[in-house]
Amino acid sequence: MSPRALHPGVDVAACADRIEALQRRDGTIPWVEAGVWDPWNHGESAMALAVAGRAEAAARALDALADRQESDGGWTGELGAGVPMDESGERIAPPAIPVTARDTNFTGYAAVTVLRCALALDEPRLIARHAPMVTRALDWVAARQTEFGDIVWRDPDPGQPLEEIDSLRAGNASLFKSFEAGLRIADALGQRKAGWARARQAVAHAFNHAPERFDRLGEDRTRYAMDWYYPVLTGAIRGEAARQRLEAGWNRFVVADLGCRCVAEEPWITAAETAELAMACLGVGWRERALALISDLAPLARGQGGYWMGWQFDLGMIWPKERPGWTSAAVVLAADALFALAPGHELMVSHARPDAWLKPGAETRAY
Repeated sequence: MSPRALHPGVDVAACADRIEALQRRDGTIPWVEAGVWDPWNHGESAMALAVAGRAEAAARALDALADRQESDGGWTGELGAGVPMDESGERIAPPAIPVTARDTNFTGYAAVTVLRCALALDEPRLIARHAPMVTRALDWVAARQTEFGDIVWRDPDPGQPLEEIDSLRAGNASLFKSFEAGLRIADALGQRKAGWARARQAVAHAFNHAPERFDRLGEDRTRYAMDWYYPVLTGAIRGEAARQRLEAGWNRFVVADLGCRCVAEEPWITAAETAELAMACLGVGWRERALALISDLAPLARGQGGYWMGWQFDLGMIWPKERPGWTSAAVVLAADALFALAPGHELMVSHARPDAWLKPGAETRAY
C-alpha cells in the first residue's frame, strides 16, 4: 500500500477513491453525483488527489480547470445553495438553469490548486503548463479590488461600480493566499508580478486596519465559522492577533468532542470546517488542538466512501445525506499538513509575510 494511503485517523486512499468516483470523463469534479460544479471546490479535490499520489486524475482535473476558464480569465461556477434538498437531506436534481456566479474567490483559487498539485507530485512541468491560466485568473481578480484593498465577491454587472458589491471576509482571506501561490509560481518561472504583491498586501491591510470593508452591504456573516478562522488559516491575520482571534471564537463555534459548527447558532458540525480549523490551529502552533479536531471527525468517515458533510447533533443524524468530494479533500489536506504526507505539505499552513515580494530579495521560491 502507498505510504500516502493511510495515516493516523484518516484513510487518505478512501478519500481519494471517493473523489475519483465523482470525477467526470472531462476531468471535472462536481460536489456530488447530483451535480454542482465550481472551480474552487474542484480545485480542493484536485489537490487532495495530488496529495494522495493520484497523478493522472490530478492532471486531468487541472486540464479540465484550464478548459473551463473563460476568455477574460474568470470562471462561472454553480452555487450549491441553488440546488434544493428534500426533508431527509437528499439533494434534489439541479434546476434546468443552475444558479451561478463569477466569484472572485472561485477564480483566484486556481493559483493554490496549481501550486499544491505541482509540489505534491514533484512535477514542476505542471507549473509551466498552467501558469498562463493562473496569470489570467489573478489579473482578473486584481481588477476587482477596491481602492481600500478589499476585493468584491463577484464580477460586477456591466457598468456597475465596485462599491455596489459586497466584499466577504472568507473570500478575501482565501484570495490573500491565492496571490501568494501566484507569486510563488511566478518566482519558479523567473517572473515578477509586482501588481499581485501590492494587491496581496492591500488585502492584508483591509483585514488589519479597515475591517469595516467587509459585510458593508449584506448580512453580518460573522455567524459563519469560515469568516472566523479563514483570515488565520490563510495568514491574512498573523501571530498573536491570529491566536487571539481563534481563542475569542472558540467556544462559540467548537463543540467539544464533535468538531466545528458551520454556523454559530446551528447544531450542525461540518467536516470541512473542522478540518480547515485544524489547519488554522496548526498554523498558529496549536498542534494538539488540530489533532483533536481531526480525531473528532472519525464518526463522519464512511469506510471506503470518504466523509459525510456534517452531523446534526440535536437530532443525532447525518445531515445532509451526501459526501461531497471537497469534504473529503479538506480532510486530506488537513492530514497532509499534520503528517507531511506529500512534498509541499507546509503550503497550506505556512504563509509569507504580507510585504513579501515588495522588497528586493524577499521572494519565496516554489522550487
